[in-house]
Amino acid sequence: MRLMTVTSLNEKIKSLLEATFLHLSVEGEVASVTYHSSGHVYFSIKDDRSTLRCVMWRSNAAKMKFRLEKGEHIVVEGSIGVYTPRGEYQLIATHVEPYGRGTLALAFEQLKKKLEAKGYFDRERKRPIPRFPKRIVLVTAAGGAALQDMLKVAAKRWPLVEIQVIDVRVQGEGAAGEIARGIAYADSLGADIIVTGRGGGSAEDLWAFNEEVVADAIFAAKTPVVSAVGHEVDTLISDFVADLRAPTPSAAMEMILPDGNELLWSLDERLERLQRRMAEILHRKEETLQRELDALRRASVLNRLSQLEESFRGLERDAKEWMRYRLERFESERLPLRRSMLESLQRVLERKESALRSMAEHYRRVDPKLRSKEGWAEITRGGKRVALESLEPGEEFELSDARVKLSARCLEKSSLS
Repeated sequence: MRLMTVTSLNEKIKSLLEATFLHLSVEGEVASVTYHSSGHVYFSIKDDRSTLRCVMWRSNAAKMKFRLEKGEHIVVEGSIGVYTPRGEYQLIATHVEPYGRGTLALAFEQLKKKLEAKGYFDRERKRPIPRFPKRIVLVTAAGGAALQDMLKVAAKRWPLVEIQVIDVRVQGEGAAGEIARGIAYADSLGADIIVTGRGGGSAEDLWAFNEEVVADAIFAAKTPVVSAVGHEVDTLISDFVADLRAPTPSAAMEMILPDGNELLWSLDERLERLQRRMAEILHRKEETLQRELDALRRASVLNRLSQLEESFRGLERDAKEWMRYRLERFESERLPLRRSMLESLQRVLERKESALRSMAEHYRRVDPKLRSKEGWAEITRGGKRVALESLEPGEEFELSDARVKLSARCLEKSSLS
């Protein structure tokens, strides 16, 4: 028996195993998995009786569409490799896919659960789509049929909108990064809406819109984002994260842009209703105004004065009528009264004339001038008239009549009775 060193044995085993198992597929359940900072993935698979160590180098790990998780049933393709210093062998994985279902389907479900847990799909964070957008940015392939469809619909429905196109690749290696950068740039342009999408295709063709980098860009955008990818049956991660999901690119423009013709019809109808309503309101206001004017006229000072003036005129008419009636009555009574008054006046006048004659006769009898003719004179003393019997012997006095005044002295006083 030839003696061998440990190293030489391990090298022979390495050569034998690596030459024998150049390409194989192994089915198993993921027992453990480690994603190293270097980009390599270290994991192990097992069945009910044994375990197999596996490694996938960074170059192949970067191509995986889904993430390995413990307990996942997978199929690993690769070759056997031996690490000579420790005498350990492992499966060098070049491709991994879920057992019994497609890789893309698993990757989709994994990313969907992850983003849902982070709140990317919450309705509360969905931004409303402006009803009348002025500017829209389309993040899509400039040469694609989807862009032409969207432009045609926009020109037909709402020609007033301004559209800017950011040309990006929508499938293939690196497309997801371009789409994400396009969305971020579009968000900085101050547009009202961002539309990202493309026409239909296979799951692999549409996969760029299932990448996490695109979901992150949509979530971070402050501008409302519309996802319009593929056909109505296609549902992608971008549809869940976006503020609005459109079944097709054309449908996206129909959903976010108002129909100009329909709007004109609606405006005409509303204008007609408004005119009718305004006419009704105006009519009611005119009636109310007329009532208020009538009430104001009734309550106004001028109206009160007019009413008083009319009342005064009525009173004046009544007074004139009453006066005319009274005058007519007086006129009918005037002649008898006049005759009676004249007769009364005549009787009074006769009485007065008789009294006057009597007074004249009396005056004539007592008139000093008349008396002087008969030898009578007025006696005064100190300028005052006195009776003759009041004189005492020796007193001086005056005698006067109508023509003569005498100064005298009483020499003697005697009584005639």
